[in-house]
Amino acid sequence: MEHFYTLQGEGYHQGRAAYFIRLGGCDVGCVWCDVKESWDAAAHPLMTIDEIVHAVTTNTPSGKSTLVVITGGEPLMHNLDALTHALQNAGFETNIETSGSHPLSGSWNWVCLSPKKFKAPLPEVLPHASELKVVVFNQSDFAWAEKYAALVSPQCKLYLQPEWDKAAIVTPTIIEYIKQHPQWELSLQLHKYINVP
Repeated sequence: MEHFYTLQGEGYHQGRAAYFIRLGGCDVGCVWCDVKESWDAAAHPLMTIDEIVHAVTTNTPSGKSTLVVITGGEPLMHNLDALTHALQNAGFETNIETSGSHPLSGSWNWVCLSPKKFKAPLPEVLPHASELKVVVFNQSDFAWAEKYAALVSPQCKLYLQPEWDKAAIVTPTIIEYIKQHPQWELSLQLHKYINVP
């Protein structure tokens, strides 16, 4: 759908320079999704893997270990083996943001799993999560978060993130929850506060 160089705004890598590759196609259907235009894969032009790697290489500093974030949509609707191997062979660090609702493909330095109630993650994806990032829209999302925290590895980082349109209401509740459950950390959509893509 799009690709651009910016800062990672969320989760563990928040604040790091990152090249984003947003793939078209999603069948999860989150009502609060802020990129619904990504849902229809056919609405976006196809690029070859060579074209994608060339775009990343020419738009990032050479000789640096740049983070490449593959997101969507739901990126695991595509087989990502060839793309991630090409990126890693070119010296890039690969990071996926996924709901985990499709089989895991690709070679990853970091897996951000953001499970959604609209289409739950596959059990076989859970052990691969480096970070669990749960979007909090209402009170029941805390129980949803704990359900998946119990299923990921003990090394997995745990984040609660307010849904953007409800952030003013939900953030104070998340703060209090984290104070009572300090294994969790707060993730904010920093990119929206500093007005970068």
